[in-house]
Amino acid sequence: MYSNRVSHLCVLYIRGMFVRKKKNRSGAISIQVIDKSSGRYKVIKTIGSSNDESEIATLVLRGKEWIKSHGGQMEFDFNIDQDQTEQVLDNIEHIIPVGTDLLLTPIFNSIGFNCIPGSLLRQLSILRISHPVSKLKSYEYIRRYHHYDISLWQIYRYMDKLHKEYKEEIQTISYLHTQKILGGKIQIVFYDVTTLYFEIDNMDDLRKTGFSKEGRHQNPQILLGLLVSLDGYPLAYDIFEGNKYEGHTMLPVIESFKQKYGIKKLVVVADSGLMSADNVSELIDKGYEFILGARIKSESKDIKQKILSLKLGNGQIAVIPKEDSRLIVSYSSSRAKKDLSNRLRGLQKLEKGIRSGRLTKSNINNRGYNKYLKMEGEVAISIDKEKFEQDICWDGLKGYLTNSSLSNDQIIDNYKQLWHIEKAFRINKNDLKIRPVFHRMRRRIEAHICISFVAYKMYKELERQLKEKQAPLSPEKAIEIAESIYELNVKIPATGRTIKRVLLLSEEQKALAKMFGF
Repeated sequence: MYSNRVSHLCVLYIRGMFVRKKKNRSGAISIQVIDKSSGRYKVIKTIGSSNDESEIATLVLRGKEWIKSHGGQMEFDFNIDQDQTEQVLDNIEHIIPVGTDLLLTPIFNSIGFNCIPGSLLRQLSILRISHPVSKLKSYEYIRRYHHYDISLWQIYRYMDKLHKEYKEEIQTISYLHTQKILGGKIQIVFYDVTTLYFEIDNMDDLRKTGFSKEGRHQNPQILLGLLVSLDGYPLAYDIFEGNKYEGHTMLPVIESFKQKYGIKKLVVVADSGLMSADNVSELIDKGYEFILGARIKSESKDIKQKILSLKLGNGQIAVIPKEDSRLIVSYSSSRAKKDLSNRLRGLQKLEKGIRSGRLTKSNINNRGYNKYLKMEGEVAISIDKEKFEQDICWDGLKGYLTNSSLSNDQIIDNYKQLWHIEKAFRINKNDLKIRPVFHRMRRRIEAHICISFVAYKMYKELERQLKEKQAPLSPEKAIEIAESIYELNVKIPATGRTIKRVLLLSEEQKALAKMFGF
C-alpha cells in the first residue's frame, strides 16, 4: 500500500525499544527486548524461545508488556523483522501534510487571530498561503488530506459569520499587532487601490465593469482599497463598486481608520493616480498631512516652466512653493534612461498596432502612450513624433506634492515606501491568488477578502520573523520547505494505540523546524 520509502522514513524516525525475533542455530526463535535509544542495538531482556508459532506470538506480547511495564515506549525496528515491517506498513492510518500548520499556526496565534472563535479562520488562512484555491477545492483538500469531518456548507456558513461578526475585529487585531512591532505608534500610512475581476458576464450592484488594472475590461470587477504601514504591514481595507473612480475610495478608508483608533495626526502617502484637486483640498480641509505623487506635466504653465528651467543634475532636488503645499522636484539620470526606454517601447507598440490596423479613432486618448496618436485626414492614424520628442525634457524628473513638516529627503524616502503596497497587491494576486473571485453574494466576497487579509498579515509576520532570525530564507522558500513536511500515523494492532511522528527528512526541514521550534 505504501512504498519502501515510507518504511525507510519509519526506520529513521520511529526509535526506542522494540521486540526482536531472532532465529537461533537450533531453529528456535528467541524473543528479545532491544533498546536502540543510544543508536546501538542492546539486548536488555530475553523473554524466551520456541519453535511453536502460537507460543512465539505469546512471547512477543509478553515482550511488549515488559516494555510497557518498565516505562519504555513500544517502537519498531524494520531492519530486523520484515514481517513486523509489513505489519506496521499495513497499519499506517494517515500520512498528513502538517508542515504549514506547524510553521504558521504559532504565527497566527502570535498576531492574535486565535481570539476569533473556531478553527476555520486559521485553516482557511493557512490554505490561502499554501494552497490558494477556491472554497470548494479548499473543502476537498481539508477532507482528503486532513481528514476533518466538515461540509462545504459549514465553510460557507462560517464565511457568512466572519463577514457579519468578525471583519472589524480582525482588522483591529492586525492594527494592534502592527502598532506593537513598530514601537507603539503609527503616524505614516500608505494607500492604494487595485481591481479584482470575476469570471462572469452579468453585472450587479457591486460587480461592475470599469478600468481594470489587470487588463480584464470585459469582466465585472470590484475595487479593493488597502491601507498599510511602514514596511507594508496591513492595517485596513474596504471594497467598492467596480466602476467607481479610485480617487474617491481613499478618504472613506482613511477617515474610518483614523476615527476608529483615535489617531490625531496622520501622514497619508499615495500615488498620483489617486489624486485630484478635490481630493487634495479635502485632505487639507480635514487636517491631514500628505505625501503625494505629483503630476508635474499637468501643472499650470507657469509651474511647468519653473520645473523645466531648474536644470537639475543627478540626485539634485528643488522646491517650488504652492498655496497650501510645496512641490518637490528631483532628477535621476537612471530614471531618465528608464523613462526613455519605456517611451520607446510604447512607441514601438503603437507602430505595430498601426501596421496591423488594430488602432482606430477610439484609441486616440490620453491613456498611457496613446497620447502620441493623432488623426491624419479623416481615416488615417499616425504617431505624433513631435509630441514624443517634446517629452524628452521631462525624462528623469519626479514630483512630490506635500504639506508635511518632514524634511525634503524624508518626503522622498517615505514616498519610495509605496513599493511595499505594490508588493502587497502582487503577493495577494500571485502567491495568495486572491483573484479571480468565484463568490456571488457580497457577504461571501467580503469574507473571501477578509481571509486573504489575514493570510497576507501572516505572510508579512513570517517575513518579519525570518528577518529577525537572520534566516537565509524568503517566506516563499520557508513555505515551500514546510509543505514537504508530513506526519506519519501508525496504529498498533495489539494495543489500538496510534503513534504519530513528524518526519523531518532533509537538512532544510530540520533547520526550519529548529528555527521555529516544532
